[in-house]
Amino acid sequence: MRKGIHPEYRKVVFQDMTSDFKFLTRSTMNSDEKITWEDGNEYPVIKVEVSSASHPFYTGKNIFVDTAGRVEKFNKRYTKK
Repeated sequence: MRKGIHPEYRKVVFQDMTSDFKFLTRSTMNSDEKITWEDGNEYPVIKVEVSSASHPFYTGKNIFVDTAGRVEKFNKRYTKK
């Protein structure tokens, strides 16, 4: 591999905002927000909307997630006038 062209690969915490589930893994993503993990070290935290703890395929529950107002936008565009 050539030096200096690859992003830094570091430990980060992913936090599911709907279920408050957190897991530590490695990623090239970075964040300004930090969180103290169970081992006492501080890691960048990446907030996600859906993870294995809240996804209907893994949980068997149907959860409605509409953070960007997509349903209202769809209804506004395609309702009969």
